Amino acid sequence: MSLVSIGSVLIEKDVLKAFFSCDLYQCRGACCVEGELGAPLSTAEGLQLQNLPEELLKMLPEKGLRYLRRYGSVEVYQGVQYTRTVEHEECVFTCVRDGITFCAIEIAYHEGILEFDKPISCRLFPIRVRKKFGLDYLVYEQHSMCRTARKAGRERKVQLIDYLFPALESRFGRDWVADLKAYVDVSFSH
Repeated sequence: MSLVSIGSVLIEKDVLKAFFSCDLYQCRGACCVEGELGAPLSTAEGLQLQNLPEELLKMLPEKGLRYLRRYGSVEVYQGVQYTRTVEHEECVFTCVRDGITFCAIEIAYHEGILEFDKPISCRLFPIRVRKKFGLDYLVYEQHSMCRTARKAGRERKVQLIDYLFPALESRFGRDWVADLKAYVDVSFSH
């Protein structure tokens, strides 16, 4: 595995070469359902999820709402905060509309109910931010549930970093993303 450094962020080259374009009508929102842990959270995000407005809670299915009220919105595993999951499956903030799983936090944000969007780890998915040598380290998780997104990205020629541009900019800043794009354009243009 080879790494690239953009500023003080390490990046696996797979992140830079990948194509990706999610289509919720294909995957049905599987990333909010599959896995044993919910979304990794920053300390600030964990605090934001402590007191949620009733308008958001009304979006949740009964099972998720009961779980949220009983256990809270955040769980800690090995010192890291995550969104709570219902029986180690779907995130407690999922809601299903027309057979597709959506994030109630994201919906509430776009409807002006919340002042914050869904966790940055969700917005960056399938990229995960880890730590290596004390630096942020970007890893591309290639899950089978995203097979159609990889195929669509290749067909549409949408690079993963372009697909995730708003989330990358939110997490690392406009200048960093410009440096990242410049590096990719020079290194991987064919």
